[in-house]
Amino acid sequence: MDESKTEIASYLENASLFLLGLLLLIFPFFLLTLTTDAFVLPKQILLGGVVFIILILFAVKSLLQGQVILRRTPFDLPILLFTLSLLVSSVFAVNRADALISFVPFLFSVLAFFAIVNTAKDKNSALLLVTSLLTGACIVSILSLLSFLKIYILPFSFAKFQTFNPFGSLLDQALYLLFVLPLAVYLAWPLISKGKPEDPANVTYVDSEGLEKKGNPVPFAVGTVAIIVGLLISSYLLFKTPPQNGGLLILPFETGFQTAFAAISQDTGRVFQGFLFGSGYGTYITDFTRFKQPAFNQNQDLWALPFPRSSSFILELLATTGILGILLFIFLLYRIFRVKSIFFLFLIPIIASLLVPFSFLVLAIFFILLGIISALVGTSAKGESQGFYDVEIQLVALQKGLIAFAESPGRHKKPVLPSIILVLILILIGLIGYFGVKYVVSDIAYRESRIAVSQKNNQLAYQKQVDAIRIFPYRDEYYRYSSQLNFALANSLASQQPAGSSPSAQTQQTIFTLIQQSINAGRAAVNYAPQTMLNWQNLSFIYKNLIGFGQNADNFAILANQQAIALDPNNPQEYINLGGVYYQLGQWDNAIRQFQIAAALKPDFANAYYNLGHALQEKADLNNALAQYEIVRRLTANDKPNLDRISKEIEDLKKRIAGSPTASGPAPSSEQPLGISSPQSQLPPQNPPVKIPPPIEATKSSR
Repeated sequence: MDESKTEIASYLENASLFLLGLLLLIFPFFLLTLTTDAFVLPKQILLGGVVFIILILFAVKSLLQGQVILRRTPFDLPILLFTLSLLVSSVFAVNRADALISFVPFLFSVLAFFAIVNTAKDKNSALLLVTSLLTGACIVSILSLLSFLKIYILPFSFAKFQTFNPFGSLLDQALYLLFVLPLAVYLAWPLISKGKPEDPANVTYVDSEGLEKKGNPVPFAVGTVAIIVGLLISSYLLFKTPPQNGGLLILPFETGFQTAFAAISQDTGRVFQGFLFGSGYGTYITDFTRFKQPAFNQNQDLWALPFPRSSSFILELLATTGILGILLFIFLLYRIFRVKSIFFLFLIPIIASLLVPFSFLVLAIFFILLGIISALVGTSAKGESQGFYDVEIQLVALQKGLIAFAESPGRHKKPVLPSIILVLILILIGLIGYFGVKYVVSDIAYRESRIAVSQKNNQLAYQKQVDAIRIFPYRDEYYRYSSQLNFALANSLASQQPAGSSPSAQTQQTIFTLIQQSINAGRAAVNYAPQTMLNWQNLSFIYKNLIGFGQNADNFAILANQQAIALDPNNPQEYINLGGVYYQLGQWDNAIRQFQIAAALKPDFANAYYNLGHALQEKADLNNALAQYEIVRRLTANDKPNLDRISKEIEDLKKRIAGSPTASGPAPSSEQPLGISSPQSQLPPQNPPVKIPPPIEATKSSR
């Protein structure tokens, strides 16, 4: 290779190192307000963009050198196999779109590991990345300290709180600081153990292989103190702050174990796939709703909350990636254990994976930190003996057209492999980049739509929501929101008509069109994510609000609600919703049956007994209705507004039983927690009813 190509290759290596250093520095506090999520999605964009650029630089450098040189580590095979298992799990998932959307950021994290170990091939490069990582952690700690002291330096409105953190999660921030702390302590240990010397440059380090070298541990000691301060503040706020305000909120381990093993053994219709590959990476919330037990309803603080993550990362892997995924992750942990110098620095992340859930941010730090520690060990004198070394991969064309990996006499070396690598990398980046950019642009449009709704700009909200779906039509949340928006617009248009008058033909057609679009969007949501209970619940609510307006809307509402129950069979609220449909139709026996199931699932659920009492009262079973109201009064003894309300209804019912005249019967109410399950905004009846599409196609896709 001539001198000019060597110089260009050197520039490319330095550029890759600079990009990685910048990434590690700003990754933890990188925020954007253009997207719906100011914390996670911007970091995914940053990570993906940097690793893609580094991949291109690596491919160009290999092309210039005419060879492909990779840094071999003991973790390459388990990481690649683990990544492949997650990809297969995502492809076989019922909610395939959700799983693949979750897999792509994970792939960014894995690529970051390989980018680090193949860029930092000498001690100075590794030390630069370590310094960037620890500097970023120090900045996070400083931001946390300032917020804790109520000194707000960031211009964002959501940053004006004492619990603000750039991760959007106190748990994630605490784990991030906890993960990097051992590395900071390790580098500062000479100063910590020997005290401050006269000349810091004379401090003797003992590296991971027991070898001595000169260095200055003072900056690392300062960083260690800063990280400890940030960790203490994060931990204090994590346990002090109520869960609903961002404090510690983790699914109980009993439920995590139960749902994980149920997901791989009780997934009807896909037992073999579920056992091997789980429900699909990133789709734990569907496992939680389908397999949680009735006992979970006894937890007053958690029973109504959805949990997108399990009790720990290892249990979530078991549920979502099956036996194959968890075994390959254990294989990775075993390989880490085999390299003692890495194991001790990486012990906390390993333990954390067994005890707490990992978000994307924590998982990204997991692989980034593994890459940095691997780079440190790999650049030591004994790195090669522990499995860290460079390997040159070549494709050599023989006269007979065979392929080999080394040059030998009689063979004519051709730099074919670098060209192939470049093409493959460009294809990968083009594919993921195409859909990734569309995802981000659609998310921006989605955020603008929601802002327009809050500003009562219905036309802009509608147009931006249409844009979001058009740009990236694979996200069920867009369709669910679109169905609600279209229905709200139709209802608003209908409510603007004067009482007793009929809307014009044009207005009526606009209402019909919005209703059709609302239903179609709801059906599209269940097509893309048929195992997501919220999609079926949303579709049921749409049909429920159309009873009397749309043809067969009552039957469609019941069918959709029953599917929601099938996906969340132990949620008492879903039975109240279904009972509300029967109540609306005057089918008192069916309504009573559903309310009784809700009460049985959660015996302390006052609203279940309240709805049951009303259904019994409508059926003229007044004594049993009174008994249910008495239960409600006992359960709401500490809730004065609802206690006063139910006491008044009890007195009225007693007068009715005694034959005394009373005011009109109890009217449906939407107050919480007591209230009849009824449509919140029902369109006026149509005669004849408008023909509307059924949920049949969506039902088929969920089987």
